Amino acid sequence: MLQGKIVEKTIKLGISSCLLGNNVRYDGSHTQDRYLTDTLSHYVEYFPVCPEVECGLGTPREFMHLVGSPDAPRLVTGKTGKDYTDQMLSWARKRVVELEREKLCGFIFKKNSPSSGMERVKVYAAKGAPVRKGIGMFARVFMEHFPLLPVEEEGRLHDVDLRENFIERIFTLERWRELLDEKMNRAQIIDFHTRHKLLILSHSQKHYRLMGQLVAHVKDVSLKDFYTRYESLLMEGLSLTATPKKHVNVLQHMMGYFKTQLSPDEKQELLEIIKRYSGGLVPLIVPLTLINHYVRKFDQPYLKEQFYLNPHPIELQLRNHV
Repeated sequence: MLQGKIVEKTIKLGISSCLLGNNVRYDGSHTQDRYLTDTLSHYVEYFPVCPEVECGLGTPREFMHLVGSPDAPRLVTGKTGKDYTDQMLSWARKRVVELEREKLCGFIFKKNSPSSGMERVKVYAAKGAPVRKGIGMFARVFMEHFPLLPVEEEGRLHDVDLRENFIERIFTLERWRELLDEKMNRAQIIDFHTRHKLLILSHSQKHYRLMGQLVAHVKDVSLKDFYTRYESLLMEGLSLTATPKKHVNVLQHMMGYFKTQLSPDEKQELLEIIKRYSGGLVPLIVPLTLINHYVRKFDQPYLKEQFYLNPHPIELQLRNHV
């Protein structure tokens, strides 16, 4: 049975430095996130970034916020009104180029930060209340430079569905890059796609079809063009939420592989468990555990290679919530 766990810390993630407990915030404090430092850290290697410190500002420093238009705000200090926009943007554009060398699989930003907030950052106008329509200056430059990389904020990662989605994406991207590093051939491409079919299907039927069509014609395009298109579809598709309805579709699809092997009672039991999951009575891990049992029992060749059954380390317990 394939396992989602990668033993060595080959997954590299950028992260806002304060989330690791580094005292780099404007008031000299930090905002350590225990899940990131005590749990996820066992599986990833972090590359901390503090835009304010790295662009030349000290700690502690005057509080800053975004002002003006949400689409093109200025970064200004709260009391003295000093404008650091050009300084921050100049540094950010150089920094993202430097980060290309690290081959990051994603980035975890600090929520609400005028430099690192991924979304809904306050933007102040000359009059009236601030609007939560801004993006932190460094976060915007990073996401524009790396449009396919999974990104999240630590606050959003407290949502169990968003957490699983992000972690699933970074593990999948790492597996894809491992094959790219090996200069994979067309046979390896087909093998990779085959093993990820059900995982893709659990996120998007549309991308499942598009990627299937792309792989079916892999001999008709250059490998370079294929890599670009496939990775784009892969990351785009997996960024869509895998809802209970989508999971039920995949669970029922997998059940079909045992239609001649399960007894009537076993089929009824599996259907009832899937129904309970669909109704929010049991977590996804329950029907998956039973299906994994049948995969081993009957040595089902296709399903035992599917990363959908083990997309990430089971120790993270990402499929244990209702």
